[in-house]
Amino acid sequence: MTPRPESSGSRPKGTAGEKIPEQPTAAQQKSAAKKTAVPKQAAAKKAAPAKATAKKAVAGKTTVGKTVAKKAATKKASAEKPAAAAKKTAVKKTAAKKATTVKATAAKSAAAKTTAKKAPAKKATTAKAATAAAAPVKKAPAKTTTAGKGPAGKAVAKKSAVKKAPARKAPAAQAPALEAASAQVVPPEMEVAVSPAVDAADRERLLGGTHHDPHSVLGAHPVPGGIAFRAFRPYALSVAVVAGEVRAELHDDGEGFFSGLLPLREVPAYRLVVEYEGTVLETEDAYRFLPTLGDFDLHLIGEGRHEELWTALGAHPMTHEGVTGTRFAVWAPNARGVRVAGTFNFWDGTGHVMRSLGSSGVWELFLPDVGEGELYKFEITRPDGSRTLRADPLARRTEVPPATSSVITSSAYEWGDAEWLARRAEAPAHEAPFSVYEVHLASWRPGLTYRQLAEQLPGYVKNLGFTHVELMPVAEHPFGGSWGYQVTGFYAPTARLGTPDDFRYLVDKLHQAGIGVLMDWVPAHFPRDAWALAEFDGRPLYEHEDPLRAAHPDWGTLEFDFGRNEVRNFLVANAVYWCEEFHIDGLRVDAVASMLYLDYSREPGQWTPNEHGGRENLDAVAFLQEMNATVYRRVPGVVTIAEESTAWDGVTRATHHKGPSGFGGLGFGLKWNMGWMHDSLQYMSHEPVHRKYHHGEMTFSMVYAYSENYVLPISHDEVVHGKRSLVSKMPGDWWQQRAGVRAYLGFMWAHPGKQLLFMGQEFAQGAEWSEAHGPDWWLLDPGYGAEPDHRGVRDLVRDLNTVYRATPALWRLDTDPAGFEWIVGDAADDNVLAFLRLDPEGVPLLAVSNFAPVTRQDYRLGVPEDVPAWHEAVNTDAARYGGSDVTHPDPVKPEPLAWHGRPASIRLTLPPLATVWLRPA
Repeated sequence: MTPRPESSGSRPKGTAGEKIPEQPTAAQQKSAAKKTAVPKQAAAKKAAPAKATAKKAVAGKTTVGKTVAKKAATKKASAEKPAAAAKKTAVKKTAAKKATTVKATAAKSAAAKTTAKKAPAKKATTAKAATAAAAPVKKAPAKTTTAGKGPAGKAVAKKSAVKKAPARKAPAAQAPALEAASAQVVPPEMEVAVSPAVDAADRERLLGGTHHDPHSVLGAHPVPGGIAFRAFRPYALSVAVVAGEVRAELHDDGEGFFSGLLPLREVPAYRLVVEYEGTVLETEDAYRFLPTLGDFDLHLIGEGRHEELWTALGAHPMTHEGVTGTRFAVWAPNARGVRVAGTFNFWDGTGHVMRSLGSSGVWELFLPDVGEGELYKFEITRPDGSRTLRADPLARRTEVPPATSSVITSSAYEWGDAEWLARRAEAPAHEAPFSVYEVHLASWRPGLTYRQLAEQLPGYVKNLGFTHVELMPVAEHPFGGSWGYQVTGFYAPTARLGTPDDFRYLVDKLHQAGIGVLMDWVPAHFPRDAWALAEFDGRPLYEHEDPLRAAHPDWGTLEFDFGRNEVRNFLVANAVYWCEEFHIDGLRVDAVASMLYLDYSREPGQWTPNEHGGRENLDAVAFLQEMNATVYRRVPGVVTIAEESTAWDGVTRATHHKGPSGFGGLGFGLKWNMGWMHDSLQYMSHEPVHRKYHHGEMTFSMVYAYSENYVLPISHDEVVHGKRSLVSKMPGDWWQQRAGVRAYLGFMWAHPGKQLLFMGQEFAQGAEWSEAHGPDWWLLDPGYGAEPDHRGVRDLVRDLNTVYRATPALWRLDTDPAGFEWIVGDAADDNVLAFLRLDPEGVPLLAVSNFAPVTRQDYRLGVPEDVPAWHEAVNTDAARYGGSDVTHPDPVKPEPLAWHGRPASIRLTLPPLATVWLRPA
């Protein structure tokens, strides 16, 4: 038996000059080598007249059994045997040697039996070619070409391992027929006795899931003597190669390996026929395809600049080299090997080994006949040899939790929001009306799917007059109680409510109703689930390698390593993905403060200063700047919003403008004003008699109101975990509590900045919010006795939004000090605040809030002298809202009496616990 060479996966490439013992003479080798150097056409011309008897290879159907086929007269023995050796002698069979059956379609002819005693062949070494690109194949002594044309010849396959040359697919037009044998049968001087079987080292690596280049071993490869076919099909009973009308049974080498050697010059277009117990499957060979990712994709991934990363990594149904299937790609640079497991292989990834694409850390495999709806995960062999089954970090669809598999998907959704997209960039968010209704999708109307929500949510939000909704949660997360803030599927809308296209439908319907869509986005951290991102390939990968930097002290999660190119790319591309693929209009970025500071929630000794000795996380700063710059460049009209609770300088400043701290701005469009929220709610929680001692809590926000572009948030965080609902924060009896909420909302909508209100607070829900059951909609049931109290607050919210959107003074100069003037800000004893809001033309709106539970008669306020009369636009004490109905139905005319430093003044009766808006009549 021919000795097997060493593993093809660990040896350097061979050369055409390597000697093979007991091969043709030097003259014959020189002749063969010369033939390999000429172009394909010349080689074909020389091969055709070489031996006339070779034409018989396709003329008849020849079966070569366990006997030795008769040698043609024109062929020479590899060891230069004398002519007398052609006489019949007794057959000496070699153990474990099986012949390959080659079938043709022409008339039958039987090969005459001859016997020849063959000298044992020595080990043959062949050249190994790269598989990642279509580079010329270097091998000895036969020439390799790109496409497979022509018939299969007759050969007896001898076992010995061979090294790989890349298999190149034949054009479709060449696949049906095989041409003349004279162009395909290997000339005698090129025949080499080798075995196509996978050698022991490669077998071990393939079986163990640690092979980095399975395509170099499996598939079809030109070798001395023809084309070697190798298949790895665990549990298969038999495997055959079908090329056109020719079928060749491969030898069962054990443990799922099959091999055969056909005397062809070129790799043909072929398929595999695989027989399992009870079924026969005809399929393409996954290991005959070139990589689906190019060098440019890999270069961008390595640099962290692939802005459409979701198109490169993950699972993508596609047509590759004329064959339909799914391309799998995953970044796992520390893995010793990666395999794909899923429903298509009964969750056994043994036979679906991925290849490593150079030094990129990316593993790739194209699987024919695998399509949408199939579940999958990546089986990763870690550096220590253990294995882990992981969900795809870039899966665009997942199973419904608690199941954790990724799902192959593609989108065929046809959008209908072109009009919305065309006009959303007309004005930046900070210069446009912007009031947000925050929604927890899973509990807004419990049990509704995305498509069912699309029939109810847009109409409800439009009726209330909000300009935007903010959705939480969107990205997939394993634990519903996290509200979506511990994400495992960063590229997948949560499957709890439907498919990704169902989510697209909801966004589309909101846009068609004139409502913008924001989503909560969580790039700060991720959970430690063993099937997700934590130590993804056996070592810290997405998280920082320093355990102190990786562990989030508050939430038991892991923080991203923002300094690693590929991780930064993963997150930046994710932000772009939601905006481009789902038409999201803005990202509210969660927990920005925890990203910016190295000492966030950490005690001394638990953190390491940056290179300048400071506590700023320079990697996180660079990441946020890049994310914002990329999103604003690629998707005009979107807005990014920072939930940032500190006094970091320049959160909403442009990234190229440096501030006093020396940092460029972070580049956000808006920032949550957490200081205003905390101070104002603290003030409102005090009994009115004590509020005069806390008056500054309502005025301090104007000290820094123009340092950033602010949103005033009454979010989900303020109505859970013992903080009580908005109405329950108010002191006093039920009437005073509702009046306090109404007055507070009127003050909030008039204050500089945008507005955000969490669901349930628009109708003064008394209970805290719970994701388990959502808002208490029954409070709005007409059969409920207190329904008018709750409906009145909701009607106020609608009217506030209506007047707000129609009054440029309330939003046009939100970030410009010229848009605000105090009338009286120091009336602490009265619990009164009054100020003007102005539009660019100077048209004012006067807002007056009385946070005392008493009516103040003839309360004098200074006003501009150029306004002849004031008309009441909103009064939160109106009877229709549930108030005492102390209103001003008639225009209020100013008097020429100077007051509050102004030349004119008006006298108003201020309702108890109320806010009044007046506009020029």
